[in-house]
Amino acid sequence: MNAVLKPTARQIRYRSLGSQRSWFNRLASPADVGEMIKPFVFLDDFDMESRGGPRAGLHPHSGIATVTLVRSGTIDYVDTSGASGQFGAGGVEWMKAGGGIWHGGSAAPGQRVQGFQLWLALPQDEENGPSESLYLAPGEIPSAGPARVLIGQYGQARSPLQYAAPLNYLHVKLKAGESWSYQPPAGHQVAWVALASGKLHVSDAVLGKEIAVFEESEAALDFHAEHDTEFVLGSAAKHPHELVLGYYSVHSSAAALRRGEARIQELGRQLRLAQ
Repeated sequence: MNAVLKPTARQIRYRSLGSQRSWFNRLASPADVGEMIKPFVFLDDFDMESRGGPRAGLHPHSGIATVTLVRSGTIDYVDTSGASGQFGAGGVEWMKAGGGIWHGGSAAPGQRVQGFQLWLALPQDEENGPSESLYLAPGEIPSAGPARVLIGQYGQARSPLQYAAPLNYLHVKLKAGESWSYQPPAGHQVAWVALASGKLHVSDAVLGKEIAVFEESEAALDFHAEHDTEFVLGSAAKHPHELVLGYYSVHSSAAALRRGEARIQELGRQLRLAQ
């Protein structure tokens, strides 16, 4: 009688506690793991507190989209698309820079704001295209089981925010003792997870407040929460282009970067003239 072989868990190929900056912990960047997980290129776990001034003043981007998830508190926002206002715990900001935009955010007065900000490299046909900003209240974000679908589709839940290539970005909460399995869609070879709190068993490891990147595969990921645990998870088809970096920009070529930087310089000039 032949022995039944137990499937091998999808292994972790990289994990990190991140690099702490003044008000955020940089968990992923092109300098470390961004090439491995592109189109996901930056991930920050931020903690802002209002002390009479902004923590992320007005600054430019091109070639990327940023996705800001607020876990607690209320944030003020403004950008050169004309959008401004506030959003709070459970809300999401989608800011597609395209060919260039300036935006900023700060903790609302008296607020401590915690959350994740993710940068996505845009497909070539969008990296120098129009900009847009969308803001979703918690009730506008669909769920499937314990997962809120911030971008993409999971189960029957489809986010209003759609990236123009195969990609899912989920916000998950598990109670102590709960288990959950994530089956990536076909073609999603890239996958990673980053914890905000708790302890998570996956791939024969126990994760704390850190990021873990899994080997490239379409195999399922099986999670078990040791404590009440909150995390974000990304999966996607691998971005096929280079990551060509500017100070606030990510493009697929030097020519595309030059176009993006020229646009954000022009927007900056317009902002100075308007002051």
